[in-house]
Amino acid sequence: MEGDTGVEEVSSYCKALMRQAIALAKKGMGTTHPNPRVGAVVVNHGEIVGEGWHERPGGPHAEVMALGNAGEKARGGAIYVTLEPCAAHGRTPACTEAIRRAGIKHVIFASSDPNPVMAGGAKVLRAMGIEVTAGVLSDEADAINKPFFHYQRTGRPYVIAKAAISLDGKLATHTHHSQWISGTGCREHAHELRATCDAVLVGAGTLKHDNPSLTVRDVEMVGNVPLRVVLCFETPVFSAAYKVLSDEAPTRLYVRSLNEHADAWREAGVDVQHVPSLLSVLKHLADDGYLQLLLEGGGALHTSFLEAGFSDEMVLYQAPIMIGGRDAVSLWGGTGAPTLDQAIRLSGVERLSMGDDQMIRGTVVYPD
Repeated sequence: MEGDTGVEEVSSYCKALMRQAIALAKKGMGTTHPNPRVGAVVVNHGEIVGEGWHERPGGPHAEVMALGNAGEKARGGAIYVTLEPCAAHGRTPACTEAIRRAGIKHVIFASSDPNPVMAGGAKVLRAMGIEVTAGVLSDEADAINKPFFHYQRTGRPYVIAKAAISLDGKLATHTHHSQWISGTGCREHAHELRATCDAVLVGAGTLKHDNPSLTVRDVEMVGNVPLRVVLCFETPVFSAAYKVLSDEAPTRLYVRSLNEHADAWREAGVDVQHVPSLLSVLKHLADDGYLQLLLEGGGALHTSFLEAGFSDEMVLYQAPIMIGGRDAVSLWGGTGAPTLDQAIRLSGVERLSMGDDQMIRGTVVYPD
């Protein structure tokens, strides 16, 4: 791409610069919400002359930051960017125009933009006479924007279902006792996971039996704290003892049936939303910019998400204990799969030992 290097050198050089752009994009974790994380590197005559990343919604895009950092040194050079430059004017002007004005001769990007409003940058750049190379390290770049891409594709948030389970797949005993199934290492990891999400979801049963705070603890937060969400069939009886009423994070209550208790929740500062279905809850959250959700509910809520096909990833903390009992709380209740070929599976499974426990993480694969 630059100089007289051979094909293998060019490929290695290109990947190294794109990885630098990906590293820059990751600096936007927690602050670009709900926009994608994007990084950019400007190169001229084999030298990095400018870098940038998208820091916040409404702020300059990564390309503009990198080009501004490079100044006149960008002219005649190349820009490596993790996402296809936008072709339309949104909150900020189109990046394709900024690239043209800067005199860039070659644009190399990783991920194609799935947003139909902003997509088409490659075509626009080529029409300007600028060389374009697409798809460099696209898998690595796609991974940092999984929630954004998922929303563009499905219209709903990316849901990570998280649970601590026993060897026999139980979340709690028949008396709803569950604290603590897993050890401290798993709980610390769970808070790190919470910190990466836009919202944390539980159901009415978890609210009643566990009274969780749903806050991020012992982890440094970057960006906004996760929204606390409780899903209920009807508005629960209000109690000032509920920990979700603390001022540590905002709280939202989704109910299918409003009753006389709703006003008390609202007076306590809780956003109460009347919704007809689980899908409408997810679409409402996504439209508000909550694109990565952590599902921490009990068996009933996990079952609802699994049977609707709404859990996209699963993080299980499995402890070496047996709870037993047909009335104990299971991760997936109901009837379950009638045959093994209709079972829900995990792909791309990652396993990690945490003391005596193990974490099992993977993408949820539903049967055809």
